[in-house]
Amino acid sequence: MMLNYQTVIAIVLMALTTYTTRVTAYLILRNRVLTPRAMAVLKSSPGCVMLAFIAPFFASGAPADLIALGITLFIAMRFSMPITVISGVLAAFILRHYLG
Repeated sequence: MMLNYQTVIAIVLMALTTYTTRVTAYLILRNRVLTPRAMAVLKSSPGCVMLAFIAPFFASGAPADLIALGITLFIAMRFSMPITVISGVLAAFILRHYLG
């Protein structure tokens, strides 16, 4: 199975965007004391970037993607981000294989 170049580009852009978000926030805010609310916003921004990239797949209405989204949301309520991401990718892969 060969990787689609668009997929690779999307992954690289997500990684760069996440890195840039964190570095920029650090450089701009390094000498300031932030409220807990401001810290929560900064911690959630990389997840928002990832969501913006994957949201169109779930808007398609494909049953495999919608079920994988439900599984991922369920896991996200109970486990950390790495476990959630790995589980979501595996669920999408398996469901797309069997459901098309």
